[in-house]
Amino acid sequence: MTTTVAYHWHLRTLMSEHGMHNTTDLVPLLADRGVVMTSTQVYRIVTGEPERLNMRLLSALCDIFACTPNDLIEPYVVATSTRRRKTAAEAAPAPRAASKNRPRRATVTATDES
Repeated sequence: MTTTVAYHWHLRTLMSEHGMHNTTDLVPLLADRGVVMTSTQVYRIVTGEPERLNMRLLSALCDIFACTPNDLIEPYVVATSTRRRKTAAEAAPAPRAASKNRPRRATVTATDES
């Protein structure tokens, strides 16, 4: 069984709840906590869903918004699938019609050169 897990990133919502509507408002607050990021980097983290997250950044965000990581990240299951084996009928390719332009198989013969 295969389970795919994804997550919802709620940084934009938390910022809005705290009256922050510009991503640049977050840059000095992060810098005060030792996390130096450019405004472009902060914009990407706020507007997108980051694939990787530095623990210092996560700690700083939790401190700024007085929240826990659970408030920022909400995991959920996308899909669950089971692998099943193919039956003989599914595994065998369908027979092809013979083509009249099919090449002939080459045969290699030994020549006696003495």
